[in-house]
Amino acid sequence: GNGCSATSSATLVTVNPLPTTPTITAGGATTFCQGSSVTLTASAGSSYLWSDASTTQAITAIASSSFTVTVSNGNGCTATSSAMTVTVNPLPTATITPGGPTTFCLGGSVTLTANAGSAYLWSVGLTYQAVNITTSGSYTVAVSDGNGCSATSSATIVTVNPLPTATITSGGATTFCQGDSVTLTASVGNSYLWSNSATTQVINANTFGYYTVTVSNGNGCTATSPATTVTVNPLPTATITINGTTTFCQGGTVTLTASAASSYLWSDASTTQAIIVSNSGSF
Repeated sequence: GNGCSATSSATLVTVNPLPTTPTITAGGATTFCQGSSVTLTASAGSSYLWSDASTTQAITAIASSSFTVTVSNGNGCTATSSAMTVTVNPLPTATITPGGPTTFCLGGSVTLTANAGSAYLWSVGLTYQAVNITTSGSYTVAVSDGNGCSATSSATIVTVNPLPTATITSGGATTFCQGDSVTLTASVGNSYLWSNSATTQVINANTFGYYTVTVSNGNGCTATSPATTVTVNPLPTATITINGTTTFCQGGTVTLTASAASSYLWSDASTTQAIIVSNSGSF
């Protein structure tokens, strides 16, 4: 108030600079399929605080999010990066639907169909949504979606049972005269059905025909044999024609003539078609 003045000692004010605006570097694609990841690395600083609360310079991102990092320098000053978006696409569903039984006999098949997707790759190398399977095996399919993500189904087991052997063994000649027969035997199986409706392994054939047998095994698979032809030749007609009388005095004869044929054997051992009889007897 008297107009007198004095000057204080100096107070030093220090303004530290902010760190350079930090950046985030991605170690790979930031859009990927579930199950993959990407490494995000902050530019150099003294300490780090990510938006997910991580405090290391580099983090591994496995889920969709928008990531930022606040970087501190040696003076404790901080700066925050711009955001980097990570997008994780979900995996598609991968299932197999059989179009029928997956256990069947050789010669059969089953259609396996994958659920809808953009692309397919079966364990047998086929690339269709549905495949026709005829052999035993463990089958999977990888289904891809529009994002390029893929998933592999659990295995579907297909079992193809072998067919039995079906053959016929004849117990003798299959061509014979009426009144005879031949035994036909099927190869071993669990059950049998012959073309004449018999159901035993062995049958007795005494009539003309083309005989087949269907043999079943323990898996219910069947096979049919080639045909065995049985030929039954008819018997010839055998009659005797008398040329004269069959009752006469000693010194007389009678001619007996057999019906026409290829060969003859009379009861007296003659082998001609006609014989001359001069003795009593039954011919």
